[in-house]
Amino acid sequence: MLMQLPLVSWLSTHDILAWRDGHAVTVRDFLHDVQCLASRLPANGHVLNVCKDRYRFLVGFGASATAGKISLLPSTRTPEAIRQLRSLAPDAFCLSDHDDGIDLPRVTYAEHNVGCEATAVVTMPRIDADRVVAQVFTSGSTGAPVPHAKRWGSLVDCVQAGALRLALHDGRCHALVSTVPPQHMYGFESTALIALHGGVAMSAEQPFYPADVAAALTRIPAPRMLVTSPVHLRALLASRVRIPPLNLILSATAPLARDLAQTAETCLNAPLVEIYGSTETGQIATRRTAHTDVWELFSGVRLEPEMYGHVRVTGGHLTQAQVLHDVIEIVDDRRFLMHGRGADMINIAGKRSSLAYLNHQLTSIPGVRDGAFFMPEANAGDSVARLMAFVVAPAIDHALVRDALRERLDPAFMPRPLLFVDALPRNATGKLPRAALSALAKHAAAPQLIDDNHHAS
Repeated sequence: MLMQLPLVSWLSTHDILAWRDGHAVTVRDFLHDVQCLASRLPANGHVLNVCKDRYRFLVGFGASATAGKISLLPSTRTPEAIRQLRSLAPDAFCLSDHDDGIDLPRVTYAEHNVGCEATAVVTMPRIDADRVVAQVFTSGSTGAPVPHAKRWGSLVDCVQAGALRLALHDGRCHALVSTVPPQHMYGFESTALIALHGGVAMSAEQPFYPADVAAALTRIPAPRMLVTSPVHLRALLASRVRIPPLNLILSATAPLARDLAQTAETCLNAPLVEIYGSTETGQIATRRTAHTDVWELFSGVRLEPEMYGHVRVTGGHLTQAQVLHDVIEIVDDRRFLMHGRGADMINIAGKRSSLAYLNHQLTSIPGVRDGAFFMPEANAGDSVARLMAFVVAPAIDHALVRDALRERLDPAFMPRPLLFVDALPRNATGKLPRAALSALAKHAAAPQLIDDNHHAS
């Protein structure tokens, strides 16, 4: 007999699952909305859930899972990405709460479920632990996005392990606001599934600007959590907007510099926990970045050395072993150090560095709002590719940035060219897909833009 797991655990039907516009949504309300939406979904088809409202997204996921459908959660929704989805799932349809312009058959999220009456008895849906409920795609930061099937039991085990590590089951009703979307693996686990299996009430909002983040936090009760990314956190701290008291900050999607973590803990007066994981593995470790470089694995998760310096992860919630793409140093059976992504490691004239390290040096320069190094593919006839960098720094000039980099970097890693831009093409989670940087680099390759002594337009 297959093991089945409930759609929601840890909470009773009268407990609060979400907050919308300052109003509490109970588990009972959620289950009713799931039941009503499930009855409106097509009989067949994969579901591209693009709802902006986080609560509507969660209802859509719950309805899809209980109806036996697979949710498609791509990292981007460009026309090319949608064409790839059609190839992967020809029966795909779009579930949306806004005018998204996506070229797929659609189901519009209905706020008021006409013809769906509230029932006196709410039954908790149960889902086979082995059922694939989602296809989550890599971000494309190192190449083309790749889909990975996620089984219900593995997702539940992962989120419950994370909640245990964060000590969320302390008898208090925690509530969270997040700047990252639920369609990304980090947001899916730490803002949506955590409401189902971590006992945390989530805010339906997805604020972007610092003032909106602060306002959203004021609309939820304490103890409060902020789930964010390094790029959003940096902008929040730079704004100096007043933030309501926090009990916990989570960060992921990109390496978090220790000085940024220390500043965040000091200014926001709350512990900051960084999550380590990937689309392939889900979250597997955490660290208190302001105090240590060492990551601690979740209970049951193990790292094992592979050939050619690779490391694979097994155990815990993982259904199969996965080789990690990062450069990992195993400290002991519970801890490790991460020295950057394998794809980020660069070698110039026999000298090695990582793009993460170079990016940290660039964004640490006072006056630099954002920045990124990029190593394009070598052109035909070139002996090596030219390392370049993009910087967002409207209040300082080219010479100041270049002089600051000369003090911080080996000459081999000085960018040629260094290009000023208005903004970097970050996605909703703050990542920089390689394809987007490549397109920016090609635009900057025009002769008038590659002079080291000029800004890019």
